[in-house]
Amino acid sequence: MTTPLTPSVQLLVKGMSCQHCVKGVTLAIQALDPQAQVQVDLASGQVQVQTHLTREAVSTAVTDEGHEVIG
Repeated sequence: MTTPLTPSVQLLVKGMSCQHCVKGVTLAIQALDPQAQVQVDLASGQVQVQTHLTREAVSTAVTDEGHEVIG
């Protein structure tokens, strides 16, 4: 279930190393919320998302894509 628009969900993700990872994470989140705006910083492992999804839903999407959410 979705909630009202969150200013942003921020995650620290381990295991992303290339643009393929960025695309996979972005598509996994947008599969749940096509309107989500996803920004990924590979160097720091930061994923910032503007979405209607909960933090837990975003975290699960990233984990299901094969990456570890560490913060």
